[in-house]
Amino acid sequence: MINAVPDVVREACEGFAAAHADLVTLNAEPLYLSRAQMPDQVALISGGGSGHEPLHAGFIGRGMLAAACPGEVFTSPVPDQMLAATQRVAGKKGALYIVKNYTGDVMNFELAAELAAAEGLEVQTVVIGDDVAVQDSTWTAGRRGVGGTVLLEKLAGAAAEEGRDLNGVRQVAEGVIQNVRSMGLALTGATVPAAGTPNFTLGAQELELGIGIHGEPGRARVPMMSADEMVEALLGPVADDLDLKRGEEVIVLTNGMGGTPLLELYIAHRQVLRLLKDRGVTAARNLVGNYVTSLEMQGLSISVLRAGPEQLRLWDAPVMTAALRWGC
Repeated sequence: MINAVPDVVREACEGFAAAHADLVTLNAEPLYLSRAQMPDQVALISGGGSGHEPLHAGFIGRGMLAAACPGEVFTSPVPDQMLAATQRVAGKKGALYIVKNYTGDVMNFELAAELAAAEGLEVQTVVIGDDVAVQDSTWTAGRRGVGGTVLLEKLAGAAAEEGRDLNGVRQVAEGVIQNVRSMGLALTGATVPAAGTPNFTLGAQELELGIGIHGEPGRARVPMMSADEMVEALLGPVADDLDLKRGEEVIVLTNGMGGTPLLELYIAHRQVLRLLKDRGVTAARNLVGNYVTSLEMQGLSISVLRAGPEQLRLWDAPVMTAALRWGC
């Protein structure tokens, strides 16, 4: 449901900004979105290819991002966008770039940070690679950044909102990156507007285990499973990689890939909680829904963040964005 392929991202951003004018402001050229009212605090800036909505624009607002730079569908934004967004929102307290580990994103954010530094703006960068499915894959060196990005933006955003300095916010972000892991699966491919056909196809009784958010290959193409078996196939590697111990608490995100109804996501989340309980691990906080999507892909991902009292307090802190809001 589009008008013309070259206009997809711009028109979507225009519609988003109009719908949430109390939260965000749209800059048309270069294209980025920023907080409508930017307080005097560390500015969190993220971005990436479009097609993963509500990531990242949906998380602009109190307690999360100051700005987001959308690229074309599944394509990194360019340094000009990031620099302009930094000039807009980074005050004396500086900015933290939150970058998912994809080669184009990392390269362009690094260049933007150099350009910003040349203008006297203080910028630091963190890179998240939380996907346990594969170590190296299409577009990445190392693990891909996926669903854990939402948890990172929430906790780091809360730290910025309460007035921590740039080093303090980065320390919170790095703590999340060290303690969050994710894995996903797909039942269908995603249709990039420029292509007009799904980026991969599966048989009626197949699924792709360990899929990336752009449709990158996963660990294996396997026969269809029940919902409970799917969750077990995802949560096992995530929990093992985190080396979760009995008595620990976690924050859990059961995330839809865009085409999976909430009815099915809650069936999956029920099994996530059961399996964690069997391991003696408590899901202290829960989030279920479509937060890091892949256009209309049917599937889900599970993200688990080891959380102590500090992480839970930052999670519970007020947030007001288009996609997340509580405590305000």
